[in-house]
Parts: sequence; C-alpha cells; structure tokens
Amino acid sequence: MRAWAQWALDTAVMRGASYADVRVVELRNRVLSVKNGRVGTIAETESLGLGVRVIAEGAWGFAGTDRLTRERIEATAAEAVAIAWASARVKKADVVLAPEQKIIAVWRTPYKKDPFAIPLSAQMDLLFAVDKELRSIPGVTLTETAMYFTRQEQFLASTEGSGIQQTKIFSGAGLTATSFSNGEIQKRSYPNSFGGQFSAAGYELVEELKLVENARRVGEEAVALHKADRCLEGRRTIILDSAQLALQIHESIGHAIELDRVLGTEANFAGISFLTLGKLGCLQYGSEIVNVVADARLEHGPGLGTFGYDDEGVPAQGIDIIKDGRFVGYLSSRETARAVGLARSGGAMRAESWNRIPLIRMTNVSLLPGTYSLADLLADTDDGIYLETNRSWSIDDRRLHFQFGTEIAWEIKGGKKTRMLKNPSYSGITTEFWNSCDAICDRTHWTLWGIPNCGKGQPMQTIGTGHGATPARFRNVLVGVAYAK
Repeated sequence: MRAWAQWALDTAVMRGASYADVRVVELRNRVLSVKNGRVGTIAETESLGLGVRVIAEGAWGFAGTDRLTRERIEATAAEAVAIAWASARVKKADVVLAPEQKIIAVWRTPYKKDPFAIPLSAQMDLLFAVDKELRSIPGVTLTETAMYFTRQEQFLASTEGSGIQQTKIFSGAGLTATSFSNGEIQKRSYPNSFGGQFSAAGYELVEELKLVENARRVGEEAVALHKADRCLEGRRTIILDSAQLALQIHESIGHAIELDRVLGTEANFAGISFLTLGKLGCLQYGSEIVNVVADARLEHGPGLGTFGYDDEGVPAQGIDIIKDGRFVGYLSSRETARAVGLARSGGAMRAESWNRIPLIRMTNVSLLPGTYSLADLLADTDDGIYLETNRSWSIDDRRLHFQFGTEIAWEIKGGKKTRMLKNPSYSGITTEFWNSCDAICDRTHWTLWGIPNCGKGQPMQTIGTGHGATPARFRNVLVGVAYAK
C-alpha cells in the first residue's frame, strides 16, 4: 500500500499539484439474512483500490482506480491533476487548507471476536433460530432477520508527510416482525428499525443483542398493534425512546451542522441548512439542559462515527455542538474550517470507499445524558405519550420543519406507561422542539446507536454515523396519527 501511495504522490507533484493525498482502501463486506424461514441473502464482496485527491492551480481534482499497476496508478494521479486544472478555470476562489500536523500512526478498532472468523454456518443457524421464534407467533405474516459485517483496511499518505494505517471493523444485526390484517400493516423491530443496531465492534455485538430472547416479544407486539387504539392527537407531552431520539438528532441536528451544507456546496442534492454563519454562538438551539457533541474518539464509544483519523489525516476529536442549549459548533473539513476562520478542522471528512472523494460526514453526534432515571421520568409525567422505534421520517432541505412516525407508542397516565397506541407521529420546528426539552435520562439509559445508511454526495455515498441518546421528554409537541384509514 505504501509503495502504491508513493507512486501516486510523486506523479501528482511532478504534474504540478501543490498538495496531494492518497487513500488505498481494501473493503470486505458480508450480509446475511433470513426471511420467512428461507435464506434471504448470503453475500460477501471485496474491493481494493486507490483514490488520489489533489490541489492544483487552487482547485480540487480527484480520480481513482482499482488497477494497481504502477502505470495505472501514475496515470490516475495525472488524471486527478488534469481535473484540478480544468476545475481551476471556473473556480470562485483558491482552495486553502487549515494547517495540520504530519502524522505517522497505526489505529485499529478494538473488538473481541472477528466476525469473519465465525463460521458462516453458525451465523446462519442463529438467524434461523430467531426466525423460528418469530414465525411461531400467530398473526405474524413476514419475518426478517439479518447480520452485517464490514472490515476496512486503509492507508492514507499525503505530500505533507503523513502516513496513517487504519483497520476498522463494523458489525450490525436486527430483526423485524410484520403483521398484515384487515388491510393494515403493523411492524415491530429490534433493537432498532432499518436493520437493527450497528457498532464499531466484532461479533460480540450480535451475541450481546440477544436476538432470540427478544424475538417473541417483538412479534407479539406487532400483532397486538392491530387491536390497539389509534394514537392520541393534539399538543401533548411526549417522551422519545433513545433509538427514536437518535434519528431525531441525525436529521434535525447532524445534517444541519455540516459546514459544506451551510456554505451551499451540497445544495443541489443534500440541501442547505438553516444554521447560517451568523447563528454560531448566538442561536438558542435548545433548552439549557440540551448539550450535544460531535465525538469521533474511542472514549465516546464504539460508534459508526468512531475512528482514529479522518480521511484528511486529522485526528479524531470531541467538539461541542450545542452547549447549555446554545449553538456553538459545526462539522468541518480543512477547507471549510479555513473558509470560516476556524483554527483547525474538526476532523469530519470521510469517504465511502477508494472511488469516492471525502465529504463532511457526521461522526458520533450525541445528546449528553441528563439526571433522570427512566422510572423517575415516567413518574414525573402525569399525562403524555411514550414513542418507540422509528417507522418514517420527513424533513425539509434546511433541516427545520420535520415529521416522524414511530412503530409504537404508549399512553402515560399517572406516571406509568399504560395502553398501547398505534400509528403515532409527531411534528415540529427544529429549534422549537429542542427548546421544549425539559428532562433527559441519565447515563445508565444511554446508548450509542448506529445509523448505517446516511446518504450524501453526487455520486451518492452511503456511510455510517453514530448517535448517543437516552430517553428525553418534550413539552407541547404536535402529535398525530400516521397511516390513518
């Protein structure tokens, strides 16, 4: 990998690049699934290639290849420089990078069990065992359970002298029970919707999730939802479980703080942001108990946004985003940091693979814990609704107006969860919603959730992000009924 990278760097400099970095990336992915007692997917893919990013004449150029001969690597680097020269003809201003130190380092995801060393038969046996439990419940009409594993080996080298080797392991698993009756579809997922839980961990994550042990409860709830009352409507006090709150953070905070969106360079596809530069340090984003960080460091947790160094070679950092309710920070790159006067990049640049240019992506954007136990939070809520597990989401391209639906809800009466409610939804305006937060559960209820399917960029890049959250309470939120007949 080092020799390949050096060939590319030497060529880029010789062709006129003032800066260049090279990422050599080897990816291995495994996806396994069982659906209704049958094999759904057994797939394993591998990819190895190299991406060259350069600045020439003050403009960016990028090219990649999976033909790793010296001739082809040098041609790819030359192509990246040629693209930069062409881009320079229409540039508005020169690209200038915030300074960064030279780094020589090796970093690895800590894990207990290599998922690729576990026999495929053992992994499929577990999926079939989960599926059997789900199918044993009368009224469950569709059962789905799956596992996902990724190993990424990457070497990053730059003309600034950095050479960084990283090995990342990601694992995920989950199950879904769907029930169709009288023209209505109800579903329940565990431990989260859209695939389950994902983490920077090994096969031990799958074992810790206890999929078989939770399958029956999940299936029974899916069936029971058909007989549940429709969700209550109107302005109400709500409590979001940590999984739903993680997606709320992702959509109404995480995307809004991406500095490339703020500066308009993602407007054509991903949209812009209401968090214009004048709001930094001034906007009361949430109530005084709302504290949000963007933290890629391992000490924050093994999230999908955890790494040693981003794809520009910037070390992982913990950055305040919302401090005591006040908006104080963006997700930034070396280029955008310099453009807005920051001293240093926040280390948020990542690419899906070798054939994609790095973009500003969420790391682990997390709501810090509060002081309540869940029991005390419920006891302190006389009349409200507890919403669990995302089912749908919608938010405008400025990340301001939103509506979410969840799989299930529970009425809170007299400080306790009581009757089950179906088809719940809630909506609001981002800043009004976060300012209505008046209680957050403590560290014992905190989970760093993984969202594996965040899309951005043209061509599209799908990447994983992390969001830590505990259940939290919000007052005077507009609650409605989704999927109403």
